[in-house]
Amino acid sequence: MRESRGALKVGSLRGIPIRVHYSLLLVLPLLAYLFGGAFRRAAEVAEVPPEQLMGSPMLWGLGVAVGLFASVFVHELAHTFYALARGGQVRSITLMMVGGVSELSEAPPRPRDEALMALVGPLTSLALAGLFGLATWGVEGTTSFNLQFACFYLASLNLFLGLFNLLPAFPMDGGRILRAVLSGRMGPVRATRVASLVGRGFAVLFALWGVVSFNPFLFVIAFFIFMGAEGESRQVRMKALLERVSVSELMSPRGAGVEAGALLEQALWDLRRERQTALPVTEDGRPVGLVDVEAVRAVSEADRIHRLTREVMRPVQVVRLDEDGWRAVRQLAENSAQLLAVVDADGRLVGTLDVDDVQRGMMLLQTREERAERDARRWRQERPA
Repeated sequence: MRESRGALKVGSLRGIPIRVHYSLLLVLPLLAYLFGGAFRRAAEVAEVPPEQLMGSPMLWGLGVAVGLFASVFVHELAHTFYALARGGQVRSITLMMVGGVSELSEAPPRPRDEALMALVGPLTSLALAGLFGLATWGVEGTTSFNLQFACFYLASLNLFLGLFNLLPAFPMDGGRILRAVLSGRMGPVRATRVASLVGRGFAVLFALWGVVSFNPFLFVIAFFIFMGAEGESRQVRMKALLERVSVSELMSPRGAGVEAGALLEQALWDLRRERQTALPVTEDGRPVGLVDVEAVRAVSEADRIHRLTREVMRPVQVVRLDEDGWRAVRQLAENSAQLLAVVDADGRLVGTLDVDDVQRGMMLLQTREERAERDARRWRQERPA
């Protein structure tokens, strides 16, 4: 297993990392306790004598909790396979305390495909509910009480999972379907804003329900839905803005980096002079690597006057001057890069792009758009009837 962004990588499928978030590890004992507490009542509903079941209620509770997240995993696999089939790119699958998420680096291009991609998850869960329901019916009347109870519980969990995800509470599947339906009329930004408002409305309802029923887990669900809806809305607005500008409008111009053949003492001086923690390493004006302050300081002062920058440089991510800003931001995020080296058509360094550059650019772009909207409103108000 490998740790990554608050999650443990437990495997991969077709090159897609599969991760388990720490929040899931924290909530599993709580779910096991809750399911174990409902053990006797669930057995009565399943028409299974509780005393005929092997194992303790808590052991069954843990098994049911694991079964729930196995069902969530299958649900997310359905999203993933559909996205891949329709030209999307899936960066990872992560199981969390309130479900799972298939993180897309490239969504399917058409709203119709996004709607169907969101729909296949709940449909898969409902199909599993039907299969386990048939299995429950098939063993009913036999002495296979443990199998009957397990199939009944898995059918119930998948039925709940499928129906719950169809609620139009963005960013859940139902909310994504709503957003895709609205996108054809409103465009992606306005459609996401509306779906986000609906999602936050559902989050408030879940929180109120949690107060009335004294159920703290509903507060957790409400929090994740509320924050997820806000985060998705913000990302879509950012994407819409950055797709309309080129990297040249966001970058910090920089005609030279640190020469690959420069001594480390010179590299440290260049970093201090530019007030940067990292700079591209260049040969003949072309970026060949990246050097940062930590790498230089890891070498003793006595050795810095003998060793060259190329000895401690790391690989550098490169982006073209004319690429759109959103593609560059995705490249920054997906590679966890400190900065991107911006090059012209000949591959020569002309600038760098980091998170600070993007934030400054976003502020300027938003200010420009707000000013344009104010001017447009003023023009409509002043225009003669």
